[in-house]
Amino acid sequence: MAPEKLTHMANQIAAFFRTRPHDEAVAGVADHISKFWEPRMRAQLFEMLQQPGSGFDPLVIEAGDRIRPVAKQG
Repeated sequence: MAPEKLTHMANQIAAFFRTRPHDEAVAGVADHISKFWEPRMRAQLFEMLQQPGSGFDPLVIEAGDRIRPVAKQG
């Protein structure tokens, strides 16, 4: 997926949860991405989160450690 599209989608999720208390918002972002994003999208997100200046909303960045990891193949 185009990195810009993935960033936009993640930031839309963060915008939705922004009205909730901070901890609940972070958990909501992580839960939504864990449940509804396919493994390839989550793998790309994890790679992009490692890059400084990736354009992600701070809620997405903070949620990164709570998103379900992608199972390793092999």
